[in-house]
Amino acid sequence: MNWNYLESSDGLQDIIATSSSKPQVIFKHSTTCPISSMAKMRLESKIDQVKIDTDFHFLDLLRYRSISNQIAEELSVHHESPQLIILKDGEVIYDASHFDISVEELNESLSYAYGG
Repeated sequence: MNWNYLESSDGLQDIIATSSSKPQVIFKHSTTCPISSMAKMRLESKIDQVKIDTDFHFLDLLRYRSISNQIAEELSVHHESPQLIILKDGEVIYDASHFDISVEELNESLSYAYGG
C-alpha cells in the first residue's frame, strides 16, 4: 500500500482541496496502540479491494497530534484513534474508528457518495 504521509497543516489543506475532484481518505494511527495496529493491518490487507480510485493519507498521531486536532476542528469530526475519515468536496462523508474500520464499509461509503 502506498500511503501519503500527512505531516503538515498545508498537507491537510491540500487533501481538503483535492477532495473536490477525488475521494480522500485519512487514517489516523497511534503507533503504540495494538487496536490501531490491527485496524491498519486489516485495512492494508484488503486495500486492493477498494473499488473507487482514492488517495490514502496516513497521520501518525503521536508525532502530529496538532494536525489531528486541526482535523477535528476544521472538519467537525470527533477525534478517535484509530480513525478512518473519507472526504468529498471538503466535507466528511464517513468516519469510523476502532473495529468499525473496514474496506467493506469504505467501499459502501465511496459507492454511495460516488454512485459506483
